[in-house]
Amino acid sequence: MKGERLMQLELLLLSHPEGMRRAEIARRLGVHRSTIGRYIDELKKHTDVYEDKYLIKIVAREEIDIMKLSVYESLALNLSAEMLAKYEPMQTPHLASGLRKIAGNMRTYAPHVSNNIDEVAEQIETTTQRPHPSFTKTLEVIIDSWVSGKMLRIKHIDPKNSLLETEFAPYFIGYRESSSGRRPISVTGRLRHTSEIETIDILNIKEAEILDETYTIPDNLRPFRKPVTGERYSGIDMIPLKMVLKERSALNSFSSIFYDRLETYKDDEGRLICEMNAENSIELILRIAQCRTSVEILEPEGFRKRFIAYLQEILTIYTD
Repeated sequence: MKGERLMQLELLLLSHPEGMRRAEIARRLGVHRSTIGRYIDELKKHTDVYEDKYLIKIVAREEIDIMKLSVYESLALNLSAEMLAKYEPMQTPHLASGLRKIAGNMRTYAPHVSNNIDEVAEQIETTTQRPHPSFTKTLEVIIDSWVSGKMLRIKHIDPKNSLLETEFAPYFIGYRESSSGRRPISVTGRLRHTSEIETIDILNIKEAEILDETYTIPDNLRPFRKPVTGERYSGIDMIPLKMVLKERSALNSFSSIFYDRLETYKDDEGRLICEMNAENSIELILRIAQCRTSVEILEPEGFRKRFIAYLQEILTIYTD
C-alpha cells in the first residue's frame, strides 16, 4: 500500500500549491506524522518536492495525457461525488485521492467542475464525520485479501454484541440493504471449515489479518443474494471429487455434506469409481476420514495432498 500512499501524497500536494504542514498531511492521509517524512523522502526521488517555511510544496507538472469527459459526464461525476461525500463509510483517503485524479483531468477544459470536485475531496479529508482510522486500514486488508485470493482471520462484533474470531474467505465487497434502511459497506464470504455464507458489516470488524492460505470464489455465487425461503444455497466452494469406493455403503457417510452430479462406475481395472461435485470444506475431510480405508481420493491432486497434510498434522500430536 506504500505506492498508493505516495500517489495520495502527490495528489494532495498538487491540489495545495500553497503548501501544507506535515501534521496536516498526516491527518489528511490518516497516517502517523512520523511516517510522512519517509513518504516525502520517497516522493522526492521522482517528483520535485521541497520545504519552504515548514510548508511542504510540490512543483506542478504538466499533464501529458488526459481523458476528456463531456460536460454532462463531468457534471454527473460532480453530483455523484457530492453524494458520496455525505455517506460516512465512504469518507476515506482513497475516495479523496480518486476524486483529485478526476479533478486533475478536468482542470484544463472544465475548471469550475474540477474545482467543485476538489472541494468535495477537501471536505472528505477534513470532515469530522470520517469513520475511525481503523475502518480504512481494515478495508485495505480485506481488499488485499480479496485481490490475492487469500483467507482472512477477523475479529468482529456479532448481532449479540459479542466479539468473535472467524477465519473467512471474502467473496464480495459492497453495499447491503438492512431493515433499518442503512446501506453499510459489507463483505460477503464463506466461513472456513463450513459451507456457511455470511455478510459482515466492515464497521463491525475490529481486526483483520491475511492468512497464507488461498481460496477460490464459486462462479455461481451472486453478491448479497437473498435466498428464497426453503432454498438450499448453491454458491458453495465446490471441487470435482473423484474417489475409489472399496465399499459402496461408504457413500452413506457423505449424506450430511452438500454435493451434486454424483456418478458411480467401474473403471478398466474393475474398481468402483465415484465422481461428484462436493463442497470444499473440513466437513468433507472429516467424512472421508470417517470412511477409513473404504475410500481413496484420486482427484483433484491438490485436495488429496491437503487431506494427507491434515492427517500428518494430526499424527504429529500423538507421535514423537
